[in-house]
Amino acid sequence: MQSIQRVLGSLSTYRWTSLGALVSLLLLTIANAMTPQLFRWGIDEGITKKNLEIVLINAAWMVVAAIARGLFNFGQSYLAEAASQGVAYDLRNKIFSKIQNLSFSYHDRAQTSQLLTRVTSDIEQIRTFVATSLIQVVGGVVTLMSIAVILLAMNWRLALITLIIVPITGWLMAQFVTRNNKLFRQVQEQLSDLNAVLQENLIGIRVVKAFVRESTEKSRYTTLNDALVKANMKTISGIRDIFPFIFLLSNLVTLAVFGYGGVEVVGGRFSIGELVAFNSYLALILQPIVLIGFAAPAIAQSAASAERVYEVVDAEIEIRDRPDAIPFDTCGGRITFENVSFRYPGAATEALKEVSFETKPNELIAVLGMTGSGKSTIMNLIPRFYDVTQGAIRIDGRDVRDFNLKSLRSRIGIVFQETTLFSGTIRENITYAKPNATLEEVIEVAKTAQIHDFIISLPNGYQTVVGERGVGLSGGQKQRIAIARTLLTNYSILILDDSTSAVDAKTAAQIQAELDGLMRQKACTTFVVAQRISTVKNADRIFLVDKGRLVAQGTHEELMQTSPLYGVILESQVKQKENK
Repeated sequence: MQSIQRVLGSLSTYRWTSLGALVSLLLLTIANAMTPQLFRWGIDEGITKKNLEIVLINAAWMVVAAIARGLFNFGQSYLAEAASQGVAYDLRNKIFSKIQNLSFSYHDRAQTSQLLTRVTSDIEQIRTFVATSLIQVVGGVVTLMSIAVILLAMNWRLALITLIIVPITGWLMAQFVTRNNKLFRQVQEQLSDLNAVLQENLIGIRVVKAFVRESTEKSRYTTLNDALVKANMKTISGIRDIFPFIFLLSNLVTLAVFGYGGVEVVGGRFSIGELVAFNSYLALILQPIVLIGFAAPAIAQSAASAERVYEVVDAEIEIRDRPDAIPFDTCGGRITFENVSFRYPGAATEALKEVSFETKPNELIAVLGMTGSGKSTIMNLIPRFYDVTQGAIRIDGRDVRDFNLKSLRSRIGIVFQETTLFSGTIRENITYAKPNATLEEVIEVAKTAQIHDFIISLPNGYQTVVGERGVGLSGGQKQRIAIARTLLTNYSILILDDSTSAVDAKTAAQIQAELDGLMRQKACTTFVVAQRISTVKNADRIFLVDKGRLVAQGTHEELMQTSPLYGVILESQVKQKENK
């Protein structure tokens, strides 16, 4: 239950709210404990002795006690809910912040649906535990202890008969939680699997419809939904197996109290009022036992959810600043790869093998190779999305791991191979990294990316809402918006990772022509990753990558003469162009 202990520890942030809920709970317990004594007093001193004044006074106090119970019950519920909302708020912020800082390698392994379930369903389970189950358990324990003292004071023999149910019920609850903790974790994981199918289907709905796979997707979702229902039914079966015993014990204790208490009343050792009060206390002591019983499944489920949440919170950040990291302020343009090898976490083979090269200031480097050759991997290592397995990457002679991550990445402009746009306007997407950019600056980079004319043709221009993930825009339009977004940043090193793959050859040539002068003027070094030779033939140098190795480098003319692989790629692209 370490995860539950950590949840309880987080209540220290809301200590006054939690303390207020606890005080309200104690006052509610006192009000509940007083009520049976009012019954006893009214019956023995008022009704039995036919004293109307005492009956009326007793009735007035009963009203006061009822109002007090209502107020204190509302107070502890409201304050507990306020504290639970605070805990959930902190956990959501904490896990989201951690997700932002986790390395690419973590996201490569983790399912998005798993993370979504932990941020939503699991944290809601924790919040419900703090708001409801925790109060039920604490209130139940306080009530049991206080009522036990009162019962022992009234009649210790009858009290022992009543209290025998407490340790038995406690043992049953402990067995239930121990046996079903893994089952509750399984339920949450199956919910994540169900969410994964839903997420994939929503993202790929066009593919589903294009291939007429609606019935298959329904079947896949239904299968996982059935598995989730079965897992939930197992938890219900666990509850079914334990609660009948608790209710049976409760009924047996009630019978014993009436039987033994009735004998005591007949023998004159117990008054009718005391028996009524004792029976009322019996209801009060059975109620928290039942509430604790119902809280046990919620606690077990919350423990499983807390464990899953803290797995993310405690996940190791593999890429982090060194203690003596320095800011990356200036770039001379000399980027060096020294025998760099890299293996993705969990991969069986190396993605890069002993890659070595050095760029010159203001040099435009093109990186060319077949699909899966390792081009993008080289680019991912420069801003430290991953760290090298062997070797070193240096900028102006200093290892990239010596730089502060934030300053390093803020000075590296990247257009990724897979374009991601956010819900919002076109202008908001272009100014994502520079929200205070003027409209003139936005228009300037949009013109460079050859997207300005398209944007102003839209009814709302730059204020046009692109929708989730850029739905409604073509792949080429999204790529050009992404290029404009990167050009607006304060980059020193520019990386274009196959950034015009979705653009036609004519537009790609126009973009390249616009970028050439800008890149040489602003960037100390530019990398252009591409598969088309026509995109990179004007580069100062072309790096040819094959199966994770740098197999050749030089100008277009030099590689034409010296590299058979370069000739094969060029020939295949010429044939493709002729076939079109």
